[in-house]
Amino acid sequence: MGGDVLSTPWREMPSNKTSDLEYLTDYKPQNSECQHLRVLLCGPLGGGKSTFINSVDSVLKGRITGRCPVDTTARDTFTKTYKTYRFHKGSPRAFYSFVFNDTMGIGSDANSGICVEDIKLAMMGHVRDGYEFKGKPLAEGSESYNADPTLNDKVHVLVYVIPAFFIPIMTEEAIEKMREVRLAARDLGIPQLAIVTKVDWEDAMRHENIKNVYKSKSLKNQIEDVSAILGLSVNSIFLVKNYESEVSVNDDVDALILGALRQMISCGEDFLDDL
Repeated sequence: MGGDVLSTPWREMPSNKTSDLEYLTDYKPQNSECQHLRVLLCGPLGGGKSTFINSVDSVLKGRITGRCPVDTTARDTFTKTYKTYRFHKGSPRAFYSFVFNDTMGIGSDANSGICVEDIKLAMMGHVRDGYEFKGKPLAEGSESYNADPTLNDKVHVLVYVIPAFFIPIMTEEAIEKMREVRLAARDLGIPQLAIVTKVDWEDAMRHENIKNVYKSKSLKNQIEDVSAILGLSVNSIFLVKNYESEVSVNDDVDALILGALRQMISCGEDFLDDL
């Protein structure tokens, strides 16, 4: 075991896969105005947002899936449109009571990536499915603008998706954009969490079992960096390994994804309860 890997974990590894799956299967929003809880993903280009959606789908289905398009060679964001992803529960007409929305990545300068105003509009429920992200914000009155959003259309929890290797090289421009999104979500009362992806890319983890991820000192430092940059509490930031090269699911990878997912749903439900 390398010097960066501690003998005891600084956070307990999620271990209640069966319990977490039962919670997600049984979950239904208690607010009668909502048919489903909506999770919005945002973060830097190439952070793993689309891959996380595929990973959630893989965990829930018990096999590797790829519904959300990804491109490992893309130098720019591969996500161009706003789309709601639902997850089948056993049969074609049965769905889990939560949905995910992917967004174009946040660019490192003023002229790249998603327009921050579009993230704000999405949080308020003004963006319709199929909207194509552009360099300027969605215009009120356009075909893709939802002028009268219901609670069902609005975002109930915001999740930042940040790759582990990206944190030390994040530009001031990208940080400012994410901070602007965070303040807008705060004003709307939307709970905010973060996941740090690509944890297996860390040097200390390359030859370690993924269940040792919470023994890595460098990953602990990166969670603390995300906390300092965004102002999120450390206990609202989770380590996740997405399914990228695997051809079958793995219990330890599942546990990390399910642990983060359950926390997202719980926080979103608290938000709906308060309403």
